[in-house]
Amino acid sequence: MATVAAQPAIRARGLLKRYGRAAALRGVDLEVALGEHVALFGPNGSGKTTLLKILAGVTRPTRGEFHIAGLSYGHQGQALRTKIGVLSHHTYLYDDLTAEENLLFFGRMFRVQDLARRVEESLTSVGMERRRRDKVHTLSRGMQQRLALARTTLHDPDVLLLDEPDTGLDQDSFSLIKQMLDRSSGLRRTVVLATHDLKLGHGYCDRFILLADGRAVEQGRTRDHSLDGLKELYWSATRAS
Repeated sequence: MATVAAQPAIRARGLLKRYGRAAALRGVDLEVALGEHVALFGPNGSGKTTLLKILAGVTRPTRGEFHIAGLSYGHQGQALRTKIGVLSHHTYLYDDLTAEENLLFFGRMFRVQDLARRVEESLTSVGMERRRRDKVHTLSRGMQQRLALARTTLHDPDVLLLDEPDTGLDQDSFSLIKQMLDRSSGLRRTVVLATHDLKLGHGYCDRFILLADGRAVEQGRTRDHSLDGLKELYWSATRAS
């Protein structure tokens, strides 16, 4: 009897995004298997952030279609948002709420079960339990990003969309990002990581996609390339575009 192939965690076809006459994405296809970690590499303006914003439901594509866990924002938006966690340089936290209040708010929005316990665990996991009653605007950039990390994983999402989450972090906070990637591998959680850090993507991702000028110009499995080889490929592809 023939076996049915598992549905991919993410499938996108022909994603185009225009801002006026300028095109941020020019027909990008993307397929990510369940539990796979994919790195998006590319210089500023290559389309990495735009692609992740589309997948996160923050902006709509001008043309093209995509599904995450078989769901689309057009028909199952609420159910889809419970499946994903988004982490970027924008924390999506409320400045006038405390660290704990932010997590309680997001937990209620995602209908997290046993919320008080999950909030406690999340604060502890990022070393913020002693700052739980501090308002976000009083926290350092590194602490805000730690809290954003707790927010991202509070509802135990199936898919993580990470947009340069390591930008501006101190070493301890950066270590938490690596720990999250390690845990995600063990949980078979799907990850799409946009980063300028080739070493981070090479070390923690199964596959890479190189974007340039809104197009996917190179892709492959990280194990098939040394870090130096990946760097050479990156510079060659971005110069050519």
